[in-house]
Amino acid sequence: MEVVPTHRKAAVPDATPALPLYRSAPQLEVRLEDFELFAIDRLRVLKGISDALSRGKRPDEMENLVSGLWKANMRHQDSSRVVEKDVISHFVLRLVYCRTEDLRKWFLSMETTLFRYRFRLLSASAQRVIMGELDLPYNSVISAEFENVKDKLNQVARSSVSAGPSLHTAETLFFKVPFEEVPELVAGRKVFIHKGFAYVAMHQVVSVVVTQFRSLLSKALVLTNRKWTSSIREQEQDRLTPIVEALSSSYIGPDYSQPEQFSEMSLREIDKVAASSFPLCMRHLFEKLREDHHLKHGGRMQLGLFLKGAGLKLDDALAFWKAELSRKVGAERFDKEYAYSIRHNYGKEGKRTDYTPYSCQKIILSTPGVGDHHGCPYRYFSDENLRAALGKMGVGSQIMEDVMDKVRNRHYQLACTLTFESIHGSSCDAGINHPNQYFKDSQKILQAKVIHSCSTQGIKCTIQADQRA
Repeated sequence: MEVVPTHRKAAVPDATPALPLYRSAPQLEVRLEDFELFAIDRLRVLKGISDALSRGKRPDEMENLVSGLWKANMRHQDSSRVVEKDVISHFVLRLVYCRTEDLRKWFLSMETTLFRYRFRLLSASAQRVIMGELDLPYNSVISAEFENVKDKLNQVARSSVSAGPSLHTAETLFFKVPFEEVPELVAGRKVFIHKGFAYVAMHQVVSVVVTQFRSLLSKALVLTNRKWTSSIREQEQDRLTPIVEALSSSYIGPDYSQPEQFSEMSLREIDKVAASSFPLCMRHLFEKLREDHHLKHGGRMQLGLFLKGAGLKLDDALAFWKAELSRKVGAERFDKEYAYSIRHNYGKEGKRTDYTPYSCQKIILSTPGVGDHHGCPYRYFSDENLRAALGKMGVGSQIMEDVMDKVRNRHYQLACTLTFESIHGSSCDAGINHPNQYFKDSQKILQAKVIHSCSTQGIKCTIQADQRA
């Protein structure tokens, strides 16, 4: 796969099956623009799968979700290039996620899950084509052998609701597979085992195929890592390397660089809003600023850009930070050393770039040092401190245990999502991916409750944002 400048058109690859096995990189040219855009679209699918698995979605829910994610994100305006986009995006992300053990584990798990549900959606004939491409060394069960074990097969089928048809006939295709190659079927007691072989029905072959796919991809990721570290990273340091290294931590939602229309946070209401609608990471920074009248650079950047995205205007931001910091460093030093960076964040100094608030992923990946208060509390707080902070926010004991369980499994954004749902009494199926998303959704819920309360009491009620409009 060769990456070319944007003005050159990608060559059309050879015929590829509807569900590729990604055994080797395609021999085609890829525009630099497509290299990144295709990868981001596939990343949306994989992250959607990751969130759903972490939230404990059932297999039938996962099948519908994967199908929906694929249709929404992996389309192409040129229908003949859909398969090309599939293949290119896989190999780009393989390069992105081969670089560390943690990245490899995540990518392997998500790609295997994606493959599983895409395979399940194929017709039986298409599934047999994939099996043929894998060249699986398994023998189908002949009629005479089937008759000898038919009663056992049907007994297993009847004992497992999810195993498939409750009655097998001579027309049912079975394969004899070493039992250790279908661990999930064995664990679920969904197959008959005899003399070390599992009798796997055609509707169960997804377990066999997925095991093979996972093994192939696992080995391929190790080889890709070797190529990346030995040559590709150095050769492409001025072109592809920055893209590859950024993609694994990229945020793919709204950037919240500007507040919504008519949305504005005044200094008068900032303490009240902080207590009701700030996520834990920002609430912690805000409270530490009020307590110590100072934050180190990382904390000022994380909180300052969040406040900007939440609707705090530049003049108010300067007044807010000066009121706090000058109590520690003095007004003169604030004007000389701190005011410039605040104006800079608002695009009024330097390159005049409109800087965007930090996403959850960027905050989680930050590494706060001694005396720092930025970063993700779900990741960096001790168990005791986190419980105390959650209790202060109003998280109940039962939900708190669920939150702590997510934290132990390193699902920090899901822990934040559960916190949001507990405090607001409202579900958040999309999950929390950005502190400003948390703030915006919180404000919407609270404003809706105010309107409902006023209407039930027959009181004329207007929302603050509407008054400003």
